[in-house]
Order: sequence, then structure tokens, then C-alpha cells
Amino acid sequence: MKIVKAEAKKIRYTSLMVRDGEGHSHPGKPHEDSVGFLAITCDDGTVGYAVGGNMNVDILNKVVCPAVIGEDPFMHERIWQRMRTWQRLHSLFSDRTLCALDLALWDICGKKCGIPVYKMLGGYRDKVPAYGSIMVGDDIKGGLDTPEAYAAYAKELVKRGYKAIKLHTWMPPIIPAPDPKMDVRACQLVRDAVGPDIELMLDPYHDYTRQQALYIADALNELDFLWMEEPMDEHSMSSYIWLTQNTGLQICGPETAEGKNRMRAEWIVNGASDIGRAGTEVTGGITSVMKSVHLYESFGMSIELHGNTIGNLHVLGAMGIDGKYFERGLLHPLLDYEKPKPWFKKIYDPMDEEGFVKIPDGPGLGLDFDFDYIKENIID
Repeated sequence: MKIVKAEAKKIRYTSLMVRDGEGHSHPGKPHEDSVGFLAITCDDGTVGYAVGGNMNVDILNKVVCPAVIGEDPFMHERIWQRMRTWQRLHSLFSDRTLCALDLALWDICGKKCGIPVYKMLGGYRDKVPAYGSIMVGDDIKGGLDTPEAYAAYAKELVKRGYKAIKLHTWMPPIIPAPDPKMDVRACQLVRDAVGPDIELMLDPYHDYTRQQALYIADALNELDFLWMEEPMDEHSMSSYIWLTQNTGLQICGPETAEGKNRMRAEWIVNGASDIGRAGTEVTGGITSVMKSVHLYESFGMSIELHGNTIGNLHVLGAMGIDGKYFERGLLHPLLDYEKPKPWFKKIYDPMDEEGFVKIPDGPGLGLDFDFDYIKENIID
């Protein structure tokens, strides 16, 4: 079995999301946007796909796709290792782009074997509890403009079946400067609104000082929050060692620090976090995240996965350690998360009334594409 064609394109669609000057997503007016779409075809006609994730279409077509022609997709570890080394000199070859390649290869292998990817990885469970991941704060009327708005929305999420919720609080440019007290106020009101039985987490502004991060952590510990992630620049591992040593709250990380499983090994041996963190898009695909999963397992540590990606969902189905939740979101009072993107016929992570998401059980990644829409909206 050999790869005979690999091509990335963009799909045109109408988006209801905008990004502010710092890159955070918010609800916005309808406007035209595009999303990356990768297709890898084998000589027997099997095709693997990846979509979204901020893949770099140009890098895929100029660097990655020509390199995989003639390769056996089942040798995806060899392909992944080769592409990983290429990232050193191709500065625009991000882990998100490596993830797109990796997902498409796993999709091919699962389809060829007739089983879902999570079973190829070594299935452990077929469903996982989800937490509602609330979008960052804004200044939109009816949105997330006050701590009270967070509390009201959290109550709605509990009614929908969520047993756990994570807040993303306010960040510039929505507010002139980050405000630890405002973050804590929102967390206090959410705890009061949902009661003691709902597990809560916080993802705040990512560049607080040590003292500000400790103030928030200690306050959240009093509110019985489960964990906090990335309150400081993750390139300063010593700051996370200090924070973990000085607060009773569990600290989760690293999330965005470069280095894949090697960086996570450094955090483990230096005691920089209590709970691990990884994700297919931010660390280079399923192949990469499984390395981190086994690494944390070896140290008896839990690991939480970042993002509502199809890759994370399959990894969670194969994890024999405590990857407690699937991050479902980002959620906002003015957006309908349950409506599929136009290139899908249905969402891949529907949640049941008990707060669980079933791992897709179709061959490969189990994505249900609307190929008619894709064909009509491909940008040449």
C-alpha cells in the first residue's frame, strides 16, 4: 500500500466567529472565511482526511505532500519522525500542520483495517465525560461581559448535562489590563451558581506575574476548583515549579510550550505541574500525544488533553490513565455548538444527557463529511 496523491486546499464558508487583536475568538457578524482541508490518497483508493486546526496549506503542498508520495501510510511513525526533524529548518512548519498529516495517516490506517483509530491505538473505553469549555470574556451584550454573565451561563450548561465546566476569563484587548480580582470574582459566582458537586477549572490570562498567579490559585483552592492552567508564560518553567510548590491547587501544564513529549519530560522531572497537558493540534498529532500519554503514565501522573479535536477524542478512548475529560467547546451564550460546520453532516462529539461523549466508532477517524459542500466550495 503506497501513497500516490497528497493535496491540501481551502474550503470557503460563512463564519460567525471573529478574532481580536490577540487572536482570541468571539461571536461576530457573518463573514466569508476558509478552512484547510488535506486529502491523502493511496494506490488502492483509500483516502485519509484532515480538516481545520490552522494547518498551513502552503507548507503542506510545498514541503510535506511531495515528501510522502510513495510512502506506506502504515509506517506513520517513520513518516512522523522524518517530518518532525524537518520542522527545525522549515520555520512555518508548525505542530498544527504536522498534526494534519498525522491525522490523515491514522484515518487511512483505520479505514484500511475497518476499525476506529482509538481501537488501533489500544482501546480502553468507548465514551468519556466532557467539560463545558466557556469562551473568553467579551464586551458583548448578552455574552460574557460580566462575572454575573458567567454564573448565569454556567447554570445553563449544568442544565444541559455538563458535570464539569472550565472558564476562560478576560484578556486584552477586551479589557485594558488583566485583572486577577475580576477572574476570581467570576469563579466565585460560578461556584455559587452551580453548587459544590460540579467540577470547575480555570484558564486565565497567560502572562500573569508569579504573585498574581498565586493569588488566583489560592483563591480557587478555597473554592474547591479542580485545577488551573497556564496563568504565566510557560517558557519560564521555574515559575511553574515555584507556583506548584506554593499553592494547594493543582496546576495543569504545559499546554503551548514547544517541544512535544520532550518538553513534558522536563516538566515532569522538575515538578513544574501536578497534572500533564497535551493536545493533538498543539503538539503534532495523535502519534505525538500518545508518546506523552505513556510518559505521564510511567510517572503515575494524570494528563488532560487540550481542545475539542477529533484526534484528542480518539486518544482519550485509548488512555488507560486518568485523562478525565474531553474539552467540549468553546461555548458561548450566542453560539450554537451543536450545529455542525458546513463541511460536516453531523458533529463528531455529541453529548448525552449524562454528560458523556461517545468515541466515534466508524472506520478511521469516523468523520462524516459533506463532500458535495466541499466540492462546491473548494478554493483553487
